[in-house]
Amino acid sequence: MMLNEPSADVRLDRTLAALADPTRRAILQRLSQGEARVTELAGPFDMSLNAVSKHIQVLERAQLLRRRKAGREHLLTLTPEPMNEAVAWMDAQRALWTSRLDVLEGLLRAQDAAAKGDAP
Repeated sequence: MMLNEPSADVRLDRTLAALADPTRRAILQRLSQGEARVTELAGPFDMSLNAVSKHIQVLERAQLLRRRKAGREHLLTLTPEPMNEAVAWMDAQRALWTSRLDVLEGLLRAQDAAAKGDAP
């Protein structure tokens, strides 16, 4: 990890916070099709360019996109790594809770069977 790079928890927090907003998700959806200019990304939204720029800053802070300058144009590209990290975290949580709920289900079934006198 580089000296100023955020911890895994901070990266996850920033990613999930960035993905919580439908405008930011729409921006990322568009960028999944390829690089785009800031003004091109702003087009579909009924908001000022400044408001869209603030959404882009949140996505940049979460490292979900990368900005490249070509002359006066700012081109943005999706960087999926933070989303991949979030998906890995969610998958781990799902596996943990699925396992715990399976154990609970087994205990409840055994308790029901014992209450009915069908204990093994």
